[in-house]
Amino acid sequence: MKRITIAIDGHSSCGKSTMAKSLARRIGYVYVDTGAMYRAVTLYALNQGIIDKTSMIDEQRLYSEMKDISISFRLNETTGQPDTYLNGECVESLIRGMEVSSQVSRIASLPFVREALVAQQQRMGQEKGVVMDGRDIGTVVFPDAELKVFVTASAEVRAQRRYSELKAKGEEASYDEILKNVVERDYIDSHREVSPLCKAPDAIELDNSNLTISEQDEWLYERYLEACEG
Repeated sequence: MKRITIAIDGHSSCGKSTMAKSLARRIGYVYVDTGAMYRAVTLYALNQGIIDKTSMIDEQRLYSEMKDISISFRLNETTGQPDTYLNGECVESLIRGMEVSSQVSRIASLPFVREALVAQQQRMGQEKGVVMDGRDIGTVVFPDAELKVFVTASAEVRAQRRYSELKAKGEEASYDEILKNVVERDYIDSHREVSPLCKAPDAIELDNSNLTISEQDEWLYERYLEACEG
């Protein structure tokens, strides 16, 4: 069966990464979580004081330090999933918290950040056999991908999923705060000047508001088989 590029885009907290990871594992493809890359840059900015206590971003400093930010993925043998590493340190849990979530869309909207990470992502997928999820994979990173999927769900459903995920990890969480963050991120992602979130004309849309994880996995696997046959 021919190897293809699979681009999965969509709104925050809609389950893109879950379904992308599952498909990649099932078909033996490389999985790349581009959202984790933007989260890692955001964590770096927070840790280095590039984002101050008033949420102001020192863009000039971040621009000059992008060359010092190394992001990689390593397989976690316990979970069977890739963990995100920032400058050699595993930051998988740190990048999923609300502090990073509340700032990541603003960092991701900076043109020089997107330019640097898009170039990395394109290098990662140049040999095909990759499943990549994010906001602009099918429109900017891999506009010629053989399979493009745009995933969405209601803001309330996505907020509840995120809330349940954080609570399951034993972390403090507020549903109302998460819902507010989801709505704000939708607006920022869809209205930024560079690579705004939008559905590619040839993408297949999936509203998974009422689907189980196994149902969405089977739906995606069927689309993969169809794309390989096409």
